[in-house]
Amino acid sequence: MTIERIETAARMSRIVKHNGTIYLCGQVAKDAEQDITEQTRTMLEKVDALLEQAGSDREHILSATIYIKNMQYFAEMNAVWDAWVPQGFAPARACVEAKMAREALLVEISVVAAEKA
Repeated sequence: MTIERIETAARMSRIVKHNGTIYLCGQVAKDAEQDITEQTRTMLEKVDALLEQAGSDREHILSATIYIKNMQYFAEMNAVWDAWVPQGFAPARACVEAKMAREALLVEISVVAAEKA
């Protein structure tokens, strides 16, 4: 059972693969100064890129945990999420309100996916 760590630094790996399962580190927006819609959109673009790098895609996401700074942004974040998730491939998901690592961040996501066969 090999564990593959991709883009590993002292604190974390951006991708960890084990037994056909892919674990992504938390992803945030490219520009934290943007509104919740744009932060969510660019955060999910980063997820797409990491999944592709790891040999997966949106249709193979098993679970997602979304951390949102304030539930007042829930509907706007969900509008972007709902358009991003392929119909019929919704993963198991949790969304919780959380204090962010930086004040300007409004949303973060952690994803677990399966490798494409």
